[in-house]
Amino acid sequence: MLQGGALAAMFAAAFAASAPCGAATQAPAFATIFSDHAVLQRDQPIVVWGKAPADTVVTVTLNGKSEQAKADGGGRWRAQLPAMAAGGPHVLSVSANGATTALNDIMLGDVFLCGGQSNMELAMAYATNAPIDIPFGGSPNLRFVNIARETSAARRDEFSTAPQWQVTGPQTTGQASAVCFHMARALQRQYNVPVGFVNASWGGSSIQSWISGPSLRKLAAYGQGLDVLDTYARDAAAGGRAEEARQEAWWDKLDPKAAAQRAWSKAEFNDAGWPSLEPGGRWGESGIDALKNHRGVVWFRTTVELTAQQAQAASHLLLGQVATSDTAWVNGVRVGAGNAWWAGREYAVPKGVLKPGKNVIALRVLDDDNSGGLLGPADQRALRTADGTRITLPQRWKYQIGSRVSAVQQSAPWEPPGSLTTLYNGMIAPLQGYKFKLAAWYQGEANAGDAREYQTLLPMLFADWRQTLGQPGLPFMVAQLTSFGSVATKPGKSAWAELRQAQSLAVRNDAHAGMAVTFDFGDRSDIHPGQKTIVGERLARAARAVAYGEKITPGGPEAVSATRSGGDIVIRFANTNGGLRTYSSDLAIGFEVCEQAACRYAPAAAEGDTVRLKGAATAGASKVRYAWADAPFINLFSADDLPANGFELDVQ
Repeated sequence: MLQGGALAAMFAAAFAASAPCGAATQAPAFATIFSDHAVLQRDQPIVVWGKAPADTVVTVTLNGKSEQAKADGGGRWRAQLPAMAAGGPHVLSVSANGATTALNDIMLGDVFLCGGQSNMELAMAYATNAPIDIPFGGSPNLRFVNIARETSAARRDEFSTAPQWQVTGPQTTGQASAVCFHMARALQRQYNVPVGFVNASWGGSSIQSWISGPSLRKLAAYGQGLDVLDTYARDAAAGGRAEEARQEAWWDKLDPKAAAQRAWSKAEFNDAGWPSLEPGGRWGESGIDALKNHRGVVWFRTTVELTAQQAQAASHLLLGQVATSDTAWVNGVRVGAGNAWWAGREYAVPKGVLKPGKNVIALRVLDDDNSGGLLGPADQRALRTADGTRITLPQRWKYQIGSRVSAVQQSAPWEPPGSLTTLYNGMIAPLQGYKFKLAAWYQGEANAGDAREYQTLLPMLFADWRQTLGQPGLPFMVAQLTSFGSVATKPGKSAWAELRQAQSLAVRNDAHAGMAVTFDFGDRSDIHPGQKTIVGERLARAARAVAYGEKITPGGPEAVSATRSGGDIVIRFANTNGGLRTYSSDLAIGFEVCEQAACRYAPAAAEGDTVRLKGAATAGASKVRYAWADAPFINLFSADDLPANGFELDVQ
C-alpha cells in the first residue's frame, strides 16, 4: 500500500502527465541531426527544425541572428536563418515561453553528404595508414556524423537513432568513413574553413535502396515491388502475404515444377526418403556426385525440438550466409527470402508459428554460376530469442535436388541490402532541409551486372537527392568502381568495366558532377582495398573543379573520340594535364579494337594528347576499348600522375 506522501506524489505525477503541456515546463527541441559540434553550411540560408508543444511560437538564435516560427498542430516547427560566413564556435538555441534548448560548439563552414555501400562505409580504423592518420590527422575544424543504419518501409521525418556530431581526433577519427574523411581533410586544408561530413552508407546496398519511391516509380519494373512495400508499411502481415504471392508467381513463371515442389516446404511433408548432408559450403564442393555439377535449385529441411518456453521466446531464424538466393519456411509459413550471399540471413518468425515439440525448417536455395549452399559453420544456423539466446539447429540437414534453372531471385522490397527505397526513407529523407556544399557517392559493386539500368539509376539518384535537399545544383562527386576480381588474359565481357562506363556517362552528362578514377589503386583480391587516401584526395580534386569552381581539370585523361587515320586509329584525350605518358613501357597496354563483338588487343603508343593504335583501322573495326576488365592492368597516365579512365568508344 502507498502511504501519505508517496500517494500524493503519484497523483501529482499523473496530473502532470495528463495536463496540457505548458511551454514553461517543456522546452522546444531541435531535430536530431542538430547536436553539439555540428557544422552548418556557410553562405546559404540556414534551415533548422524540431518539435515543440503544438501552436507554440519559438525563437531560433545563431550568431546574433534570430528568427521566429510557429509549431503546427503536430508540434513541428521549421525556421530559416539568413546566410552567414564561415566561423565559430557559436551557440544555436531555440526558446519558447521561458524554456530554452541550446547546442554548443556549432561551426559554420562546408558540409558534405557521403553515401554508398561498403567502400564508403569502411572506417578509418581499417584503412591504410590508420596508425598515423587517426592520432595525428584530426582537427577542431574537421567534424563528422555517422547516420546509424536504418531501413524503413515508409518515409521518415526523423532518425530513429539520434546522430551525434563528433570532432575528429585520436578518440574519434577511427569511426569516420575513410574515403569521406580524406576528401574532407583535403578540402578543409585547401580552403581553411570548418568542414563537416555526414556519412549515410550501408555495406552491400544496391542503388535502388537509396532512391525515393516516387522516383523509382518512374521505372515500370519497380511498380509491383513498391506496391508490396507500401502494403507492408501499412500492415506487415499483409505485406508479407503480398510478397509471397509476388515471389511465388515469379517462381511459377521460371520453373514448371515450382508448384509441385512447393509441397516440400510444408511441415507435414514426409522427407524420410531424402538423403542428408552437413552443410558448410557450396554443394559443388561437398563431394556428393549428384550435386557436383548441379546448377539450379536444392531444397533443404531440418527439424528442431523446442520446449514450450523456447517456442514462445524464439523470434528470429538465423541462417548465416547462403549462396546465393533462398526462401525460408518455418512450419510451412514463409518467413523471408534473400539474394545476397555476403549478407547473413536473419528472418523474423511471427508469433505462434513455432510450437512446443517438433518444428520444421525448409529452405529453397537457388545457386549462382559457382553452385550454391549454406555457407559457414553450423553454429550460425539457429533460432534466436528476444534476449539473444541461440537455439542451434541440427548439423545435418535433409536435401533434395530441384530443377535446373538459371536466374536471380528477387529479395523482399523491404529487406536490405537489396531493398527498394528503404535506406532513402530511413537515412536520407530525415535530412530534408539540411544544406550541403556537395555530395559524394561510392557505390556500384552491388549493381555490377546491370550497367545499362545503372546508367538510368545514377542520374535518377542525383536528381532525387537534389530535390529532397532543395538544392537543384548540388554537386555530386562519384568514386568509380576500383579494380577487383578477374584479370583478363584475352578480351571479353566485364561487368565491372561496364558499370564503370555507366558511371562515367552519368557524370559526363551532368554539369554538376565529377569523378575519381580509382582502379590503379585497387586490389584484385580484396573488394575493400585499404588505400582510401588516394580515393578521397581524387574526390577532393574533382570537388575543387566542380563544387568550388577552380580552373583545374577535375581528374585525369578522358577519351573523347576515336577516328581513323590511314591504317591507324587515333584516340584523342581531354584532361591530360600536360600530355599522356606510359609507365614501364613505350607502349600503352590494355587497348582493344573490336569488330562488332569480336575484340583483340592492339599495340598503342601515346603521342601528346592522343594514343595511336597502329594498323587497327581495318574495314570492320567498329569500336575501341581500354581497361576493359574487372581488374585491369594499366600504365597510361597524365603528366601529373592521374590514370586514364577506361572507356568504350565507337570508331568514327
